[in-house]
Amino acid sequence: MVEKVFKLAQGNDKTIERILFDENVHYLHMILNKNEGLPEHFSNSNVYMTVIRGRLSIGLNEQEVHEYEAGTMLKIPFKTKMNVKNLHSDTLELIVVKAPAPDSIPETPPTV
Repeated sequence: MVEKVFKLAQGNDKTIERILFDENVHYLHMILNKNEGLPEHFSNSNVYMTVIRGRLSIGLNEQEVHEYEAGTMLKIPFKTKMNVKNLHSDTLELIVVKAPAPDSIPETPPTV
């Protein structure tokens, strides 16, 4: 078999799954219920966040919280302060892709 198969959790229980973490990309699947979220943090790569179901409430850097519904994808730049939450009664489900993989990003730019 050429392909490698990955299964994502289904349901409504809080889930943060690292589906694929390799040298190219980090692919995560998250399910969050009302008032659940992630600790505030800075993005360690370019982040592509797709809302699969529910409504995402997210504050980036110092801007006010914005909300995004299912079917929306966000592109969030490297080193952006992120505050990710579900403030609604519907279950929030997200796919988060980090590219390039954070481990491949140098801490400081190379000198020329």
